[in-house]
Amino acid sequence: EKESINPMENDIIAMTRALGAALQEHPAYKKFREVNAQCDADKELQEQIGAFNLIRMNLDAEVQKKDRSPERVQQLQTNLQAKYDEVMKNPSMAAYNAARGELDGLLQRITGILSNCAQGEDPATTEPCTHDCSTCGGCH
Repeated sequence: EKESINPMENDIIAMTRALGAALQEHPAYKKFREVNAQCDADKELQEQIGAFNLIRMNLDAEVQKKDRSPERVQQLQTNLQAKYDEVMKNPSMAAYNAARGELDGLLQRITGILSNCAQGEDPATTEPCTHDCSTCGGCH
């Protein structure tokens, strides 16, 4: 393990590792891991994903051709979208997306709080911004 000359940096890294361990004990993380394993074991879903990837590879190959057929490209795009829709309707994939969204929300909150603290906000009270920041000058 890499150690810094600065002991305070070592403390921050140790606290970060402890935060990572706590994250792995959080119900959102555990649910995501469980649902991810279920997706891996879902043969129907894996076949659907395989078929999707095959269509995508065929589409990529067709697009790369100098004498590509616009009709063939369109048909492959239509097939790709249909297969994507099929994959997304699979109950295992729906559960995966829900669990992933919950875990991503937790991670965004954590990184938002850390980012705010790095900008000088009070660690005890700061919360990350929850709206589209492209339309404003900041939450301060």
